[in-house]
Amino acid sequence: MRIVAALAYVGFIVREVIVGSWQVTRAAWLPGGLYPPGSGPDGPAIVEFPLRCRSDLEISVLASSITITPGTMVLGIATAQGETPATFFVHVALGGTRSEILRDLRDMESRLLRATRGADVGAGLDAGAGAGAGAALEREDKP
Repeated sequence: MRIVAALAYVGFIVREVIVGSWQVTRAAWLPGGLYPPGSGPDGPAIVEFPLRCRSDLEISVLASSITITPGTMVLGIATAQGETPATFFVHVALGGTRSEILRDLRDMESRLLRATRGADVGAGLDAGAGAGAGAALEREDKP
């Protein structure tokens, strides 16, 4: 049932906001930040995230969900062109390694698509991602 998936998605986003708020607060107050040098993830990054979302509603809700989560922000959106899917450029302050960031973003998108398209789309989600989805380009934000 899509209503159950939609409620689960809202609960997931509330949880992500709470956890993200706690992580950002800890990073701000701990000496050296959340991860002392050499002990944690790569640090702030900008990643290119090809979408499986197709409708304006799905893209808007996902962009809002990412941006409302503390420590993350959608910086830009490249529109779909031909076989190339729409793409988000996401800044992540405390997300871990780039592969972990992409995994977490893909999880959020999958949860949203279950809410908007139903449970049956789970098996076909990766197939509709476009040619470049598996090999997302990653760029690190360095001063």
